[in-house]
Amino acid sequence: MNTETLVNQKIALLGGDDREIELISILLDQGAALQIIGQPPGIDSESIEVVASLEEIDDDVIAVIAPMTGTDEKLQVKKTFTNKEVILTEEFFSSLKAGTKFFIGFAKPEIKDWTHKHGIELTELAALDEVAILNAIPTAEGAIEIAMGEMPITLHSNNSFVLGLGRVGFSLARMLKGMGSKVYGVARKHKDFARALDMGFEQVAFKDLEQEISKADFIFNTVPVLILDEELLQYVKKDAIIIDLASYPGGTDFEAAKRLGLKAELALGLPGKVAPKSAGQILGKVIPRIILNEG
Repeated sequence: MNTETLVNQKIALLGGDDREIELISILLDQGAALQIIGQPPGIDSESIEVVASLEEIDDDVIAVIAPMTGTDEKLQVKKTFTNKEVILTEEFFSSLKAGTKFFIGFAKPEIKDWTHKHGIELTELAALDEVAILNAIPTAEGAIEIAMGEMPITLHSNNSFVLGLGRVGFSLARMLKGMGSKVYGVARKHKDFARALDMGFEQVAFKDLEQEISKADFIFNTVPVLILDEELLQYVKKDAIIIDLASYPGGTDFEAAKRLGLKAELALGLPGKVAPKSAGQILGKVIPRIILNEG
């Protein structure tokens, strides 16, 4: 589609949380005509057509936006503006015109298959560097908020282990250091150790974690594979806290943590919880640009 504006362009939204509420306002400000399943709270506009189901979405929409929270294993949309189930099906994707853009946080394999089969242009928003890097900021702030609320000690002068120095891990480690915490950056790659050294973090290799983790007062995991298994958890201090920021099911054996009497929390979707307006503005910047093929 070659166009310079969203004015009168028809876009469908399948639901969402406060992030998508902010996105809706931005799309309306840009002149888009929206079809939305259910009535979004707090928004009333003549440019919104409320529909009851996927079947009512017109086949001439130029884009369909699913929530950043995505779907469950049954492909049911997790966050909606209706009390009815919204379940994605191949029939829905086949009803859209080839070239229609489809946005979602992360897509299940079936969705990837169906969009490819029917010529739908899939964008996994959470996988985009721009979205992920900017979302790392509210994620890190949210993790720190949890740590401060759950622990009787300060981050300042105590030991924070950050497992994984990717986009979220680095932002979090930087913030923790700024608050006076002694930060241990746990990584595998030489470039991440170089980054940790440059930022003044202690450097720990994952292979050495068993020998080092007993120092931790705060453990923040960002790695989406099982890292904190039962064997490793036995070396964690009883009064430490584990805050797992990795995508479901996280990188912690939570059942083992419970048996060992450890405080562990899987903290998902923090941008939408702690800073939904900022997170929605990120979507409102990225999505229109992709719809308009502006790179």
